[in-house]
Amino acid sequence: MLVEFCVKNFRSLRDEQVLSLVAAKDNSLSDTNTMATGVKAVPRILPSAVIYGANASGKSNLIKALQYMRGVVVESATMIQPGQTYAVQPFMLDLSSEKEPTEFEITFVLDHVRYQYGFSMTSKRIVSEYLLVYKAFKPQQWFERHYDPGQDNDVYNFGSGLKGQKTIWEKATRPNALFLSMAVQLNSEDLRPVFDWFARNLVIFNEQTKLNKQFAFQLLKDAESKKRICDFLKTADISISDVEIVTDKVPGKKLHFDLTSGNTEVQNEEIEENRLRFTHVTDRGQAVFDLDDESNGTRILVFLAAPILDILDKGLTLVIDELDTSLHTLLVRELVRLFHRPEINKRGAQLIFTTHDTSLLDAPDLFRRDQIWLVEKDTSQASTLVAVAEFSPRKNEALEKGYLSGRYGGIPFLTHHSGEFE
Repeated sequence: MLVEFCVKNFRSLRDEQVLSLVAAKDNSLSDTNTMATGVKAVPRILPSAVIYGANASGKSNLIKALQYMRGVVVESATMIQPGQTYAVQPFMLDLSSEKEPTEFEITFVLDHVRYQYGFSMTSKRIVSEYLLVYKAFKPQQWFERHYDPGQDNDVYNFGSGLKGQKTIWEKATRPNALFLSMAVQLNSEDLRPVFDWFARNLVIFNEQTKLNKQFAFQLLKDAESKKRICDFLKTADISISDVEIVTDKVPGKKLHFDLTSGNTEVQNEEIEENRLRFTHVTDRGQAVFDLDDESNGTRILVFLAAPILDILDKGLTLVIDELDTSLHTLLVRELVRLFHRPEINKRGAQLIFTTHDTSLLDAPDLFRRDQIWLVEKDTSQASTLVAVAEFSPRKNEALEKGYLSGRYGGIPFLTHHSGEFE
């Protein structure tokens, strides 16, 4: 379970911003909208969080920051070459911030153990890196690394909790690579769960990472998974009763390498191509349609259903930028409620998403106050993230009306002048 994400000096996020999924001491909807962690310091975690804000407020930058941190963890030891620079972008509208490193920190619970991992970086190198592990109430510092500009090298400190060939891992870690990532590549069993949490437990969909259609095809080929996806589509009330995968053979080209001669040639061959057909059933009859005949919302729903069901099964953390795109508001509500139903969400899966759909704010029993976050820019164009709970709204307060009136911030203010908006 994701506990907290902190970021500083990344794109419009100049000052440290903290997204926390720690449940407040509030008994409202505790059976559905909070989950037990088994950790005394953070006994209950939220299964979902929604983030609002005007266009260009910084909502997407928060998602990109989490995505960037994940990418550096997963790729720095294997994909980044020696001397290669990063395209990390600090806050550019402040000369002091432009010269400072970008900072990331994440806290999560895995198998009843809390991990707190973070690093700071510039385009050229990792400046600092650390890992704290809470197997008891007090943390164990497994490792800490910082760059010493005077000696022009990294200084490491290791705790007794981290076992293995630490000296070898240290020497193998390049300035532009994370120690965590390199140690796991060199078979650190202790650090493997931390790396795997980023690589496998954190799933992000946004403009940079689209929904994977092939994953939907893969699940639809399994009878049980297909049934669950079809049942999911039926609850969306779009009359789909069945989804069929049709495999066609179409002209294509394949690359062939001759081991004897060493020559490579392109040959014309038939290749298999999968497509989907949907059976719609109504009171007056039924019909079969191809994917291109379906609405954009239906197509998104089909390719979203597969990963969501998989995420709920495995207890992963799903982050989506603009979940409401092409999806009806009632459908978005039902997707969120899947994560709030303990009988379905048995392994602590979480959903974090951005949206402009303000009707969700007053949907009956959908969100607690601590699940709603707002992003807005100040006069210096720096983004600020704040929870609605910090405004202490009354228990039955109309949140949508309060948000749209600007009480909590997070909306654009348009000034009317001479018949034009400026």
